Amino acid sequence: MKRVVIAAAVDAGCVGRLEALPEVEVVRVEPKGKEWELPAEWVRGTEVMVCRQPPANWEAMTELRVMQLGSVGYEHLREVKLWESEVRVCNARGVFDTAIGEWCLGMMINLRRDVRAMMRNQEAAAWERTGRFAEEIRGRTVGLWGYGGIGRETARLAKAFGMTVHAMTRSGVKPRRETFAWPGSGDAAGTLPDRVFTAGQEREFLAGLDFLVLALPHTKRSEGMVGEEELRALPRTACLLNPARGPIVREAALVKALAEGWIAGAALDTHYVYPLPAEHPLWGMRNVILTPHVSGSDLSSDFPARMGELVVENVRRHVAGEGLLNELTRKEWGEA
Repeated sequence: MKRVVIAAAVDAGCVGRLEALPEVEVVRVEPKGKEWELPAEWVRGTEVMVCRQPPANWEAMTELRVMQLGSVGYEHLREVKLWESEVRVCNARGVFDTAIGEWCLGMMINLRRDVRAMMRNQEAAAWERTGRFAEEIRGRTVGLWGYGGIGRETARLAKAFGMTVHAMTRSGVKPRRETFAWPGSGDAAGTLPDRVFTAGQEREFLAGLDFLVLALPHTKRSEGMVGEEELRALPRTACLLNPARGPIVREAALVKALAEGWIAGAALDTHYVYPLPAEHPLWGMRNVILTPHVSGSDLSSDFPARMGELVVENVRRHVAGEGLLNELTRKEWGEA
C-alpha cells in the first residue's frame, strides 16, 4: 500500500477519490502550528505528504517520495533543505489563480472608480457626484510582469472586460504544460496577450500601461527589481497591483512614488512586514488599497476542492509512474 498523509485542507470528496485508488491508504493529521511533527506511527511507510509546512521530522520519513505543498511560494523552505533530498516537491500553482485573478480585476475597478473615496463619502454622509467615480477599465491597458498561472488568468478576465493585455517575461510567452489549472481558467496556449515584451524591453513595457500587475515569484532575481527607475517609467496615471510578494518592489521607492504622485495609486496584498505596522505610511495614503494577503488564500471556502483536485491528480500520477504536476526543478530551488 502507498500511504498518503494529508496535513492540509482537502475536500472530503477528493479524499474519497484518493481512497478509491488501488493500493492507496489515506491518513489525515492536524498540524499543530508551524512547528509540528508527524506522529511516530506514520513516519515509516509514508510515500506522499500533503502539507503547507513540512513536519520537523520529515527527514526520518525514509520512504517519502513526493511532498505536495499547499502553497505556491517555497522560498521559505530553503532552510529546510528539501532541495537537497531525493523527495520530489510540488507546489500549489494553479490552485489560487482564479481568486487572485478576481482580486486583480476587482482592484483595477476599485482604483479606477476611486471606490475608497466613495466609501469615505458614505461614512461622512457626503453626496459628491464627480467624473472620477464613473471611470471604466474597458479600453485600458494592463501589463502583467510575469505570465504564469496568475498572469494568464488575469489576462483572461481582463480580455473579457475589454482591456488590452501586455505581458513582460524573461524570454517570451510559451504554452504551459505539466502545471495544474482549474478547468476554464487561464491561457494554457499563451495566445491572449496583445503584445509581449522580453528582457531588455522593461522601460517600453512600463511606459504604455494603465495598470501594472506583478505576477511573478519572489526570487533572487526579482528581489527589489521594481525601484525608482521603474516606477518613474510608468505613466503618472498608472496604478500598481502587487499580489505577488512585497519585496519585489523597493519599499522606500514605492512610498515616495505614491506620496509624490509618480503613479496614481496602488493595491497591495503582499507586504514587507506581517502584519504591516500601524505606523507604516501606506496605511494613511488615500490612493492605496491594502489587503491582508488574502487575494489567494487557503482560508477560502473554495480552497479544499481546488487543492483536492491537484492532490488526487498527483497521487494518481505517482501511483502510475507518470510525471507530476507543478514539480519544482533544481533551477527553481536555486533561484529561490
